[in-house]
Formats: sequence, structure tokens, C-alpha cells
Amino acid sequence: MKKSDITEMPEYFEKYINLVEDIDVVLALEKYGIEFLKAEFSKFEQLADKIYAPAKWTAKDILQHIIDTERIFCYRALRFARHDHTPLQGCDENMDAMKAKANDRELGDIIEEFKYTRLSTISFFKSFNEKMLLSEGVANDKRVSVLAIGFILAGHFIHHLKVIEDKYYPLIM
Repeated sequence: MKKSDITEMPEYFEKYINLVEDIDVVLALEKYGIEFLKAEFSKFEQLADKIYAPAKWTAKDILQHIIDTERIFCYRALRFARHDHTPLQGCDENMDAMKAKANDRELGDIIEEFKYTRLSTISFFKSFNEKMLLSEGVANDKRVSVLAIGFILAGHFIHHLKVIEDKYYPLIM
């Protein structure tokens, strides 16, 4: 199913969803992710633990945040696809980033973790039929469909990579 098939789009997540083309959700997840990180590896290595302003995350922190968010949203998709209508709580991304200690890890290990997380997400979304993709639930007080979650994940990746390109790449140029 494509982005234009989304029936319930939480306003907060429009900024991510709208970054993605109107293509199949699995194609979107395949297109935005692993290959980009492989191509940009040397730039990420040069960034090391640089930040563009005080109290900002490093590129490693951002990549770990993308991974953590993907896992959280896949859990939500699982619950909604299985018609579990229990409202799910939100998460504190800043606390998660602080506790993840991404800067203590090797960049290659984080990228490998992203690769396997994204491959799992792709496989997961391939398993959904149309009814499952259109299933909805409530997370963080926002109604969202499984289909929208797939596009949120693709767009979330795009959003953070644009931040890295705009704010962090100038630190190494």
C-alpha cells in the first residue's frame, strides 16, 4: 500500500510522512536506510563525537535514536496489526539517548545494528496484508495506523539524515 492510502495521519507525524514519496511502504523502508548509511560512512566517521551546539546529540546518538524509535514503532505496529486496542504510552527520547551511551560504541557497530533492525522491519511490513496495514491504535494519545507507522519510520530516517547533512556535515567541511 502507498502513502496516499493512509486514512489516519496524526498531525504531529505529518512532518515525517510528508518527506516520503507516494510509493509502497515496503519500498519506502528499503529505499531510505541501509544503502545511504553505507555511502555516507566516511563522513559519519569524520563526525566522530562532534556536536554543532551545546547539549545537542552526536551523529552516533542520532543513529541510535533512529534504531530505538524503529523498535518502539514496530512494537506499536505489531500491537495494532493484531487488533490490540490498549492505548500505548509515549517515550522520552532524550532519556533514551542519554541511557543508550551510543558514543561509547563503534560507529560500524551502530550502523550494523541499524541494518539488521531495518531488515527486520522490512520483513515485518512484508508480512502485513491490507487489513493489517489499515489497522489503527492509539500511542502517545495519537491515533495512528500500521501503514502510517511504516511511513513515519521512513520519514523519520529522512528527517534525521537531513539534520545531519545540514547541521553536522559543515563541521567536517
